[in-house]
Amino acid sequence: MADPSSYRPKPGQIPDSPGVYRFRDEHRRVIYVGKAKSLRQRLANYFQDLAGLHQRTRTMVTTAASVEWTVVSTEVEALQLEYSWIKEYDPRFNVKYRDDKSYPYLAVTMNEEFPRVQVMRGHKKKGVRYFGPYAHAWAIRDTVDLLLRVFPVRTCSAGVFKNASRTGRPCLLGYIGKCSAPCVGRISPDDHWELADEFCDFMTGRTGTYLRRLETQMTEAAEEMEYERAARLRDDIGALKKAMEKNAVVLADATDADLIAVAEDELEAAVQIFHVRGGRVRGQRGWVTDKVEEITTGALVEHALQQLYGEETGDAVPKEVLVPALPDPVEPVQEWLTARRGSNVSLRIPQRGDKRALMETVERNAQQSLVLHKTKRASDLTTRSRALEEIAEALDLDSAPLRIECYDISHLQGDDVVASMVVFEDGLARKSEYRRFEIKGRVGDTQVWHGEGQDDVRSMHEVISRRFRRYLADKERTGEWVDGNPDNPGNPDSTGATADAPIASSLTEDDGRPKRFAYPPQLVVVDGGQPQVAAAKRALDELGIDDIAVCGLAKRLEEVWLPDDDDPVVLPRTSEGLYLLQRVRDEAHRFAITYQRTKRAKRFRAGPLDDVPGLGDARKQALVKHFGSMKRLRSATIDQICEVPGIGRKTAETIVAAFARAAPPAPAVNTATGEIMDEEESGTTSGSPGEPVAAGTPEDRRGQET
Repeated sequence: MADPSSYRPKPGQIPDSPGVYRFRDEHRRVIYVGKAKSLRQRLANYFQDLAGLHQRTRTMVTTAASVEWTVVSTEVEALQLEYSWIKEYDPRFNVKYRDDKSYPYLAVTMNEEFPRVQVMRGHKKKGVRYFGPYAHAWAIRDTVDLLLRVFPVRTCSAGVFKNASRTGRPCLLGYIGKCSAPCVGRISPDDHWELADEFCDFMTGRTGTYLRRLETQMTEAAEEMEYERAARLRDDIGALKKAMEKNAVVLADATDADLIAVAEDELEAAVQIFHVRGGRVRGQRGWVTDKVEEITTGALVEHALQQLYGEETGDAVPKEVLVPALPDPVEPVQEWLTARRGSNVSLRIPQRGDKRALMETVERNAQQSLVLHKTKRASDLTTRSRALEEIAEALDLDSAPLRIECYDISHLQGDDVVASMVVFEDGLARKSEYRRFEIKGRVGDTQVWHGEGQDDVRSMHEVISRRFRRYLADKERTGEWVDGNPDNPGNPDSTGATADAPIASSLTEDDGRPKRFAYPPQLVVVDGGQPQVAAAKRALDELGIDDIAVCGLAKRLEEVWLPDDDDPVVLPRTSEGLYLLQRVRDEAHRFAITYQRTKRAKRFRAGPLDDVPGLGDARKQALVKHFGSMKRLRSATIDQICEVPGIGRKTAETIVAAFARAAPPAPAVNTATGEIMDEEESGTTSGSPGEPVAAGTPEDRRGQET
C-alpha cells in the first residue's frame, strides 16, 4: 500500500488549466482517469488527509504509485479525451457499466437495392436506418410480424434471396402475403424501396396518414361490394393499431427525447434510459455502476451521457435529453452533445407536466433495477469473498488471493504438448489475461529435454519458468526488480507463448495497457498432485521468487497439495473455496485442450504440398483444379505440372520429389458399408485438397487426451 505523499507532485508543478489526469499503480497500469476544469485544484483534493477521503477514493490513492496529467484547451476537449482514455485503458477505479451489452435495434438497410428489415446489434452502419434500442429481440420480431401485413418488405437473408431469384420461387412469406417477393420480380426495385421508406415513416411515428388512407380504402371497397378486399384492409388496420398499442403515446407533442434516471446508494447506482421518438417509447436500456469514489448525481449523469452518446452522431443524439441532475459545469457537456448531433441539444431537468410524470416512471424503473441487482449481487459477492477467505485460511496465506493463475498441460500420447495459463481476479475469470504455450523442452537458452513423451512434470517446470522469467525480465526493464540476481533473469525465453501471447516488450512501457506476464499472482494453482506442485515450486525457487504461493488440485480425490507437505489439504465437499479451485482448474483444462486440438487438427491437415517451399494456397488450389484431384496430381509428370499457370520447372520438380517422399495415404473407408472407396469417390478435403483423413481422427482418439 503506497503513501500518496510519496508521489505527490509539488504544487507549482501542476498547471491551473483544464486537463485530464491518470493515476497509475506500481506496474504502470492506469487505474483511474479523470478530468478537471483546474488540474491544480482537482488533484489537490486527492492528497489531503486520508481520514477525510471517501473510502474508495482512499483505496484508489493508496493503490496508485504515480499521477500524470495532460493539459487541453477547453473543457469540451477534456470531456472527449477522458472518454477516449476510459474506453482504451478500462481503469479499475472508474465507473463500470456492468451491463454494457449490445442492445438490439430494428434496422432497415436502405443502402441496398432491395432494403431488408432485420434485427441488428453492434456498431451502426452508414445508410441503415435504426429504430430502438429494444430490450429483447423478440419484441422487435413481434412488431415486424404485425407490420408486414401492411408493409410487406423483404426480411430474408442475402443467401435466401439469391436462391429464390435463381429458382424463381419465393419463400414462404411471399406465398402468405407478408413479403412483396422482389426476388422473383413481383415488385420493382423502386416500388419496393418506397415501401421500405413508408415502413420507416410509420416507425418514426407518422402513423395517422396510413391509418386514414387504409380506412378510406376500406370504406370504398365496402361501397363497391368488394367485401374480401375490405376485410383484408380491416385486418391491416387492426394490425397497425395493435403495433401502435405496443408503443403508447407518452408525450403528446411528438417529442424526440431521451430520459435518464438514476437510483443510487453509497456504493452503487442504477441508470435507466427511456428512448422516446415521436412521442412514443421506442426503447429502454439500463446499467448498474460502481461508485468507486464519492461522486454526485450530476457526475453519474455525465458518465451515463458519455457511455450513451460517445460513439453516436446525427439523429442518434436526440434534440432533448432530460436528466435528474445537471453535470457541473453543464455547458461543456451540452456543447459536446450539440457537436455530436450537429444541431442544438437541450439538456435539462423536467419540472412539470407529461415529461415530469414520465421521468418519475423512469426513476421507478431505476429503483427496481437497483433493488434487483443488489439482491443478486449480495449473494454473488458474499459467495466469492467467502471462497477466497476459505482458500487463504486452508493454504495459510497472509491475505485472500485476489489474483489466481492456474496452469495445465495437455497432449495426445506425448505429441503436440501444450500448456495453458488462466487468470481469475476477485474470483472471476479474466479472459483477456489468458495465455497458452507450446512446450519446447527448453528454459531460456538451455535445452533441458527434447519435449517428447508424456512428462507433465518437466512440462510444468518449463512453463512456470518461462512465465515468471518474463515477469522478472519486465521488472528489470522497468527498474522495479531489485532483489538478488537469479540466473540470467533479463533474458526472456525466446520460445515464449504462441502468436496469441507476444512478448511484453512489444508494448511501450508508458501506454498503460496490461503488459503480458507483467502482473504477479498471489497464488499459482497447477493441475496435478505432488510432483507437479514440486516442479512449479522448484521453478520459482530457481528464479529467486519466494512471495508467491503454490498449490495443486488433484483430479482423483480433489485434494489440495502444497509444496514440501507429504499429506494433502482436504477441503469439505461443500466448501466454496474448493468449488472456486475446481472452476479455475477446469477452465485451465478446457483452455489447454482446446489449443491442443487446434494444433493437432493442423497437423492432420498437413499434406505433401505443404513441404514445397514457396507454394502458397493460391497455387495449391490451381494445381488441384487443373488435375481434378490429388490422385491425378500425384501421378502427373514434371512436364504436365509445368502446364499449370504459375508453376515453373523447378517448382514442378520439387512437387514430384515431395510426393515421392510422402508415404501412401491411408485409404478412405465407407463407414456405412465398410468398403474401401477410391479417393475420387470419397470426396475428402482434409489437408491438401483431396487428401483423405488419416485413420484415427482426432474425434476417435479424444478419449486419450490429457
